[in-house]
Amino acid sequence: MQAGPYELEFTGSTYLIKWALPNLYFHISTAYNILRHNGVDIGKIDFLGPINS
Repeated sequence: MQAGPYELEFTGSTYLIKWALPNLYFHISTAYNILRHNGVDIGKIDFLGPINS
């Protein structure tokens, strides 16, 4: 995989754990922060969904 001037090689599990998931979490948390900054009333329950008892 090309990442700027670097060429990286991963196995499938290493790619998922060390590259894809951290990038996914970064983008999710950044979107959450932007929404909160702009006044959107969003919280943890919006990500978890309804809690069934």
